[in-house]
Amino acid sequence: MKVRGLFALTALSFALFSAPSMANECPSVLKFMKRKLNSQETVNLCDEYAGKTLLIVNTASYCGFTPQFEGLETLYSDYKDKDFVVLGFPSHDFNQEDNDEGKTAELCELTYGVKFPMFEPTSVKGDDADPMYRMLKAATGKAPSWNFNKYLIDSTGTKITHYPSSTKPTDAAFIADVEALLYE
Repeated sequence: MKVRGLFALTALSFALFSAPSMANECPSVLKFMKRKLNSQETVNLCDEYAGKTLLIVNTASYCGFTPQFEGLETLYSDYKDKDFVVLGFPSHDFNQEDNDEGKTAELCELTYGVKFPMFEPTSVKGDDADPMYRMLKAATGKAPSWNFNKYLIDSTGTKITHYPSSTKPTDAAFIADVEALLYE
């Protein structure tokens, strides 16, 4: 009986003393504040998304891949209860995004029913690339070469995989990769 009590006390002490340090852990790729699309509200990515499996996508309103919004929303809807989140970042880098954030938000919401988080327009390539996208490139060796490049990030932020624009969010192999991270 004494051993059990000592074990329980030791386990409780470990949990109490390690919880603050574990809560402070945040993958480098999430150590950013980002403004929501067509809003003044900012989001601390660590506070909102640390510990979740993420799909970060550079989007555009007037691209041949724009219909992927529908598949991205379906993916988000299907797996959000399993701590999976799609994060969309409109980009003007390929000259296929509207300069008016209101129009971008309208297209996402009204045309494609997007409910996953969308953020401020972001540069994703070259010398002007946002620091988050520089980190994604450094981790994978791949910068977005076009709209709708995808970065799948495990819940610890240590495993980051790049997928090109041609990978549809409905592709069976892609969904299998998402599920592998969610169920490991």
